[in-house]
Amino acid sequence: MKSADCVVAGCRQLLTCGGAVPKRKEALHDPGLIEGGWVASEEGRIVFVGKESEFRANVRAADDAQWIDASGMVAMPGFVDSHTHLPFAGNREREFDLRLQGWTYEELAAKGMGIQTTVRATRAASREELRALCLRRLDEMLITGTTTVEAKSGYGLNVDDELKQLEVLRDLGPLHPVDIIPTFMGAHEIPPEFSYRREEYINLLIQTLIPEVRRRNLAEFFDVFCEQGVFSLDETAALIRAAKEAGFKVKVHADEFVTLGGAELAASLGAVSAEHLINISEEGIKKLAAGRTAAILLPGVSLFLMLDKRAPARRLIDAGAVVALATDFNPGSSHLSSMLLVLQLGVFTLRMSVEEAIGACTANAAYAIDRQDEVGSLEPGKKMDLLLLDADDYISLAYRLGGNPIRLVLKNGKAVVKNGRRVDAAR
Repeated sequence: MKSADCVVAGCRQLLTCGGAVPKRKEALHDPGLIEGGWVASEEGRIVFVGKESEFRANVRAADDAQWIDASGMVAMPGFVDSHTHLPFAGNREREFDLRLQGWTYEELAAKGMGIQTTVRATRAASREELRALCLRRLDEMLITGTTTVEAKSGYGLNVDDELKQLEVLRDLGPLHPVDIIPTFMGAHEIPPEFSYRREEYINLLIQTLIPEVRRRNLAEFFDVFCEQGVFSLDETAALIRAAKEAGFKVKVHADEFVTLGGAELAASLGAVSAEHLINISEEGIKKLAAGRTAAILLPGVSLFLMLDKRAPARRLIDAGAVVALATDFNPGSSHLSSMLLVLQLGVFTLRMSVEEAIGACTANAAYAIDRQDEVGSLEPGKKMDLLLLDADDYISLAYRLGGNPIRLVLKNGKAVVKNGRRVDAAR
């Protein structure tokens, strides 16, 4: 008989998102639906998922167990946001206004705006200021259902300020319930002081920053912006090799604005994920479908930059690639923190089914940050990260626009959001 200290009872619909991960093709279309499902956990880990009769035969709830009546509600795993640029300062509202007047993202970057604007503000910010900004942003994410988030540096672009961003991410751990997976992205851009000395900056990354970040154990992943005008295929390959030799897992910003071959490179070098892919080639689709590199699609970018083109989600899924969705939360090209909205954009702009979008925001998103054994589905042994939705049917996740149906968020079996408000809970 298993013991439980938290029981979620009588869900109208329980979406487990369980099964083999990663999910490809038809498997991505299966949300693991259990009508009238029950979930139970002990010390933050799930011990039971199934029907009431099975629960009563196999689980004993502690005398002081937390019982949650989920009748009439939909339960599902917490969202996993597998691509964000969380620790930054400043804003790009002026740049946004210029884009509304017809300027393109690339034109603004060429004038020293874009990423460089945020670099200046982030360098000027103290650790305390960055920490406070991140805590507010994490609250916003949590209220809309995000319980695990990947977070990249990349707005420091020098030794001190890249380390500052990553140290802030480390320090957030005890302060907020959302799990943070840190990524070092010093290869986000060539900083202005190295504009005519790009080889020197790449050498700084390879010889100094990559080893130092690894020595301090400040990041699990390394990411690089492989794009025309940023890092070439050859430069990206050299940086990836150095990062892998240092012990980092690798991610690649690939084929966002130009068909450069970044997806193919990511797959060939064993990256955990290739991200953006608005301009991925047919060969890139084939390479991702044949390999284990996840395709993280960021529909908020096309929306926020008002682009006519979007990542080819349908072709990727139909070819057999591992597709995940994420916010790309950042101040310039996707000032979007809600995974709930990302799920909806996956349906309305990328032509994904509701079930595919759910799987791409949970199980496959967890795979894209190598957390598939911990989160992304409601299965015994995994974290009790669960959302309860005020909805008759999970289709409402996409059908009901403009609101937030999430009434309860459990993180490690503890309530951290109730009725749209943060509540304190021990991690």
